[in-house]
Amino acid sequence: MPMPSAFQNRLFPKLTDIAQHFATPFHIYDEKGILETGASLKQQFSSIPGFREYFAVKALPNPSILKLMQSMGFGFDCSSIAELALARSIGARAEDILFTSNNTSPEDFSAALADGGCILNLDDISLIPKVPEMPETICFRYNPGPRRTGNAIIGNPVEAKYGITHEQVIPAYQMAMERGVKHFGLHTMVVSNERNHAYMVETARMLLSLAADLLTSLGLRLSFLNIGGGLGIPYRPEEDALDIASMGVEITELFREFKEKHGYMPALLMESGRYMTGPHGVLVTRAINRKDTYRHYVGVDACMSALMRPGMYGAYHHIEVLNKQASPQDKPVDVVGSLCENNDKFAIQRPLPPIEEGDILIIHDTGAHGHAMGFNYNGQLRPQELLLRQDGSTARIRRKETLDDLFATLHFEETILRP
Repeated sequence: MPMPSAFQNRLFPKLTDIAQHFATPFHIYDEKGILETGASLKQQFSSIPGFREYFAVKALPNPSILKLMQSMGFGFDCSSIAELALARSIGARAEDILFTSNNTSPEDFSAALADGGCILNLDDISLIPKVPEMPETICFRYNPGPRRTGNAIIGNPVEAKYGITHEQVIPAYQMAMERGVKHFGLHTMVVSNERNHAYMVETARMLLSLAADLLTSLGLRLSFLNIGGGLGIPYRPEEDALDIASMGVEITELFREFKEKHGYMPALLMESGRYMTGPHGVLVTRAINRKDTYRHYVGVDACMSALMRPGMYGAYHHIEVLNKQASPQDKPVDVVGSLCENNDKFAIQRPLPPIEEGDILIIHDTGAHGHAMGFNYNGQLRPQELLLRQDGSTARIRRKETLDDLFATLHFEETILRP
């Protein structure tokens, strides 16, 4: 179930007209679907006071999308100066921004602490003395190392560059307390695109255990626990969706038990990106060539620079051909772009209905880490982004790049350091 049927029913009858008006290629996102997913997420954790989603800006860094998140009361998880600027550009305040950086530079700290500051999520114990001025609230990112396993995307926690070790937890909070920090959180993220809800429940259990240790050792009551992002979506039609309802029930029960035992309940935070927007976006592209050699190829007017996941690590994205139904007799084809790279393929040996030049192809699940991971190799220009609004209208929310954009950094004031 890659693309929600409701999104398909809203989009497909209008897609020919949209493609004619705006021209392909483009990413298009479903406003109604995003808002419904956000409402469902809030409902599943409504029994935990202070629950809040901090949308992972890296998944879909577009102000129009961030405003949708803001309308639901969500905050923003930022990991770079640009993402901080985007969040603040729509009015996000200190309590609305969680800055989760790694290998943090002095410039990163300056940006994080400017404009009213933010919630600082420190990735390394050695960064504590490097923070120019400690904000009232900080968090530490925890890496459990051999105590947990990761998954195929993030890998073994022992090999991950993120977070403080188990042995550094108590010393890290002691050092921060000595620097005058008043409110604390605890964060972890050890999987990505995880569809087994039991793993996320165990992550919550792990953080609650650490919260109990901090209470015993330092008398410290954590203000919040952040189980990170990593909530997965089914990219393949045969895959099961994450059981978010069971996840909500089981995590809520863990928090209730913690309160009964320790007398308080920290707030629950998460920073879903893919789960919030992934299924609610598609890349629309048009067939422009066919090539028959050792294989059958369909060339489209988008390329890997608009969606690098398939070429980067073989990720599957479901593909449909507008107004053509799949059948068991479909012949396998490679769907390719025009980059001078052989891995510039959206699909490899994928059975698809017969495709003619001019046909519209819909590449599913590009609402997260699609346009955001775009690049300009070969001088390719990233496509526009559109929003299918609840009222049925379609709006451009990012124009396509131009050659002037691409060459802008070649215009500068020359400076030479002479011997």
